[in-house]
Amino acid sequence: MAKIKIDANLFDRAKTAAEVAGYSSVEEFITHLIEQGIEQSGTDNTDQQVSDQLRGLGYID
Repeated sequence: MAKIKIDANLFDRAKTAAEVAGYSSVEEFITHLIEQGIEQSGTDNTDQQVSDQLRGLGYID
């Protein structure tokens, strides 16, 4: 499994949101959000475009 770095404050916010939404872990919550983002972006995106979008959302450096 790959690991990514995110800002500590963003992680804390995600952890709280995951708990409120009933996810079993913050990792499950974040994975779900990334999957949704990729689906919404469409299938015509290149790997670079997806990386740029995830970087813009703060999921990767």
